[in-house]
Amino acid sequence: MSAMKFDEVMKELESHHDPLGVEGMKKGGINPEKAFGVKIPILRKMAKKIGKNHDLALELWELGYRETMILASMIDNPKEVTENQMEKWVSSPYFSYWEIVDQTCMNLFFITSFATAKVMEWSTREEELVKRAAFALIAVMAWKDKEAQDSKFIIYFPIIKREAIDERNNVKKAVNWALRQIGKRNLNLNSKACELAEEIMKIDSKSAKWIAKDALKELTSESVQTRLKKQKMN
Repeated sequence: MSAMKFDEVMKELESHHDPLGVEGMKKGGINPEKAFGVKIPILRKMAKKIGKNHDLALELWELGYRETMILASMIDNPKEVTENQMEKWVSSPYFSYWEIVDQTCMNLFFITSFATAKVMEWSTREEELVKRAAFALIAVMAWKDKEAQDSKFIIYFPIIKREAIDERNNVKKAVNWALRQIGKRNLNLNSKACELAEEIMKIDSKSAKWIAKDALKELTSESVQTRLKKQKMN
């Protein structure tokens, strides 16, 4: 049972309403039609107080406010999430800017049983933010799934290479993010991710060259190499 009901959640969100926060978001490419301007740490505290509640998550998502959708992704129970729900959530008008995509993937989608299947499917979709979701999922899984075997991420290499030519900002940045996160897991994946970046660099595409150059800069950096070598020794 949730510690907070729908009306209480909305009342608390309204109490944190920050018009200046909304204006600040626009500068970062976050441009929701409906928003209270509440910062993520406050939403996390609210989510902790609410607890897991699938039905409330569905109700909050439908409102379409930035904060209600992010909260929904934080409180939903991944075991109750259906494939149809995921398809509905990635569709317009919900996935309309990068923050909602990334937060939903980070808080919920990556721990559902459909995550890998959705990477494969969404990476072939034409919609810019649906495609971004595929690569955000890869990045988040590489970042958060500490127990996963290297093979889980190597299967995504052909997808990363194929979509590196997409010039759209939301896609190319997510492809780059996925490649970098895989390459920061361990020395083996670092080496393989760098090899992939070198292959991508040879593609006749401005986007591909940017993705590869930026990834190689971080993955071959002294800080990343030092951390991965220490990790191997422990």
